[in-house]
Amino acid sequence: SWSDSWQSFTCRWMVGDGHRGTSSSPMIDQISISGLGVIEQATIAPGPGFTALTGETGAGKTLVLSALSLLMGGKPAPSLVRGERARIDGCWRIAQDSALAQRVTELGGTVEEGELLVGRTVPKDGRSRATIGGIPIPAATLAELTGDLLAVHGQADQFRLRRTSSQRAQLDSFGGDELGRTLAEYREGYQRLRQVEEELQTRRGEARTRAAEADYLRFGLEEVASLDPQPGEDRALAEEDERLGNVDALSAACETAHSALSGDDGGSEDVLARIAGAARALDQAATHDRVLGELATRLREAAVGVAEVSSDIAGHAASLELDPQRLGWVQERRASLNRLCRKYGDSVDDVLEWARDAAVRLADLDDDDSRIEQLSLEGQSLRTELGEAAGRLSKLRRAAAEDLSAVVSAELTALAMPDARFNVDVTSREDASGLLVGDRTVVWGPDGVDDVVFQLAPHRGAEPAPIGQGASGGELSRVMLAIEVACAGSAPVPTMVFDEVDAGVGGKAAVEIGRRLSRLAAHTQVIVVTHLPQVAAFAQTQLLVTKGSAGLVTAASVTEVTGDDRRREIARMLAGQDDSAHALAHADELLAL
Repeated sequence: SWSDSWQSFTCRWMVGDGHRGTSSSPMIDQISISGLGVIEQATIAPGPGFTALTGETGAGKTLVLSALSLLMGGKPAPSLVRGERARIDGCWRIAQDSALAQRVTELGGTVEEGELLVGRTVPKDGRSRATIGGIPIPAATLAELTGDLLAVHGQADQFRLRRTSSQRAQLDSFGGDELGRTLAEYREGYQRLRQVEEELQTRRGEARTRAAEADYLRFGLEEVASLDPQPGEDRALAEEDERLGNVDALSAACETAHSALSGDDGGSEDVLARIAGAARALDQAATHDRVLGELATRLREAAVGVAEVSSDIAGHAASLELDPQRLGWVQERRASLNRLCRKYGDSVDDVLEWARDAAVRLADLDDDDSRIEQLSLEGQSLRTELGEAAGRLSKLRRAAAEDLSAVVSAELTALAMPDARFNVDVTSREDASGLLVGDRTVVWGPDGVDDVVFQLAPHRGAEPAPIGQGASGGELSRVMLAIEVACAGSAPVPTMVFDEVDAGVGGKAAVEIGRRLSRLAAHTQVIVVTHLPQVAAFAQTQLLVTKGSAGLVTAASVTEVTGDDRRREIARMLAGQDDSAHALAHADELLAL
């Protein structure tokens, strides 16, 4: 069964032609797909360098990319599910001490010997399920954890080139460590300035509200201070009120109890005399029974206790005097404290706690004027520092823009666009209320003051225009590849996937695309879906996707082609047939190249 095959699934370390992955470089080691579109079951093992996915149109190559997307937390498409459910399992090689491995471990997952297992199950109906390191997680968490492991580029992905935010990020990545440090310094200052200005705006905008709150707190504190309640006073006064209000009943109870103990109630003798008589009787027999001696001792101890209680009753009775003046004061004090409690707390202790908090809050409110002045001065200082940081950042970006323009233009020349000129335009826009940078006041934001626009003049005599305006799909594919090659050494993504990046390209340009992809694979794992033999020939690993029919069921399979099988596949891509002598000779020539 599929579950059994997954239990026996073991990640393999792939070795290409002269290329070997390292445990310090994250890479896809193996992907198993079941029930996705025309793929009934397939295992894909891309190599650590350049892997090409080839096959006839409609064979299912793009489904491999769909599987990768699901493993990266992408939204599932139930229409692609074959049967009851689709299952995709992947194995990534990552460093055991990497941040990702540590995060998975913190969540309760496992990373054994540098192997990270990721799974996704998509039912025909219902919610999909995701796992990482053997534990279930939400798809959003999966996307967060694995988002930096892979980047997919395709014709539909070319809109990324049109976003100025993406272009600025690409330039910053190319710019190196100094630019990165300056950008981090700017962002830190930006966040602090935003906090200061937001607090300043709040304090100024809520001046009336804060003044009213201060008046309320000041009145309340004065009211509490005038009464000067003590901790637990309300409970003590309640007890005293109860006692003073029932003096007659309490005195009668004391008198009755004292009389019963002393014999004044008409009995022949008091309780103490009777206890003493009992103790003497036991003492006379104690010589014959040790237990009776112990009981006599206990009776004498009880007599002492009864005597003390009788004395305490008499003393308490003497203190119970009807004091109408004291009773009135207690009741009036209780009423005053109750009024405080209705306003500021359920008890006197709560009122005292409110007063402590109110004093702190009032001190903050009373400090508004000095705090506003302090914030204003701090904001001015931060704006000056931020303007200086923005100026340094812009200077570094312009220098990086010149270098990136030259490198990408050179790459485009090699990609059969000899007259193309690539230009990175770094500008800023005037804004009277903006940030002062040098002698200009410009628009500013969390990433600086620069608008970064990638421009292309695809042929001689053309004026540079923003990417995507006037360039063909094939030209955009080559520009995207040239940028990736230029930036590969700065901040490489562990795995880059290109979906028909060579569309609309042929001849010498296709050869150069293959060469550039191979060069890119020196820095990162590269997986390419291609129809061009000139590109596939440069791959260290070639996977063939084929589709066949068994009865009424159509299914695709994925196999690695090597040796003569690879020659035949290249020949098929060249001439549409794999047994042509001329096509095979051309395939040999491409593979030798």
